[in-house]
Amino acid sequence: MSFSVGPTHLDPPVALAPMAGITDRPFRDLVRSFGAGLVVSEMVASQEMVQAKPGVREKAELSADVENTSVQIAGREAYWMAEAARRVAGSGARMIDINMGCPAKKVTNGYSGSALLKTPDHALSLIEAVVEAVDVPVTLKTRLGWDDNCLNAADVARRAQDAGVQMVTIHGRTRCQFYKGQADWAAIAEVRNAISVPLLANGDIVDAATARQALRASGADGVMIGRGVQGKPWLLAQVAHELWGSAAPDIPIQGDFIDMVSRHYEAMLAFYGNDLGLRVARKHLGWYMDEAGTPTALRREVLTAKCPAEVLRLLPSALQDQTQEDAA
Repeated sequence: MSFSVGPTHLDPPVALAPMAGITDRPFRDLVRSFGAGLVVSEMVASQEMVQAKPGVREKAELSADVENTSVQIAGREAYWMAEAARRVAGSGARMIDINMGCPAKKVTNGYSGSALLKTPDHALSLIEAVVEAVDVPVTLKTRLGWDDNCLNAADVARRAQDAGVQMVTIHGRTRCQFYKGQADWAAIAEVRNAISVPLLANGDIVDAATARQALRASGADGVMIGRGVQGKPWLLAQVAHELWGSAAPDIPIQGDFIDMVSRHYEAMLAFYGNDLGLRVARKHLGWYMDEAGTPTALRREVLTAKCPAEVLRLLPSALQDQTQEDAA
């Protein structure tokens, strides 16, 4: 099972969700190395990107031209959205995604992200501006609605499709739910019935079993996985293998796991520089240590180390299979 969005072929139909502070260049590269139909950049604020605010443009430009990579932009004004789309398309982006799903208050208070669900006519004007600005495919990621009294995803998706959007992703929660409760995959089916372009289901998909349930309930063409991939960069490929029979990923264990984490850590240092990289990497190291069952004291030592060399020295001990060690 696969499909195309413009010239981009999503095979397997499993995508990495955009996550602020997580889906940076090093992590996208790592996930892609195991196998993924699509990886999406962190959300890029359109006005800040055009005005070249430090650190913003780099999120979009670095690896924007890599195959099966989408750049996600957000904003509330058509001019800035269109101009940002032109910039990232000019940098080689194969696909541009419009963020209408971010629930964070600092985004919605600026009338961006999922706040746009409250003003669908204005949201449509942003979509039309982006579609008209570029030749590459434009996609949309949003939620079921603002709250239980504003469940308008199907209507927004239909209008977006009419405006030229070529794929839609729906997170099965309202904005006011944030990430609480359980994603309602069955509610996504209303969007499936409203549009003919490819549809991805998102929310609480953490393995092949939940991916299968989400597909069955929603009628979607594929899935987008977010928080479930933290500490498991092979997860997308594993889901694709179990659902559609694509090549099985070589899931690293023991020494291979330590080597993978060490390479990811060094890639983050190279990308951000030692000082910032040391801090940014901590959340990833924490998730990897969750996988390894690292003892609390050793975990704390890794996450409070003051220099990269000390972290790299500690990783082999921190990431060895604690379960096997206990059994021995």
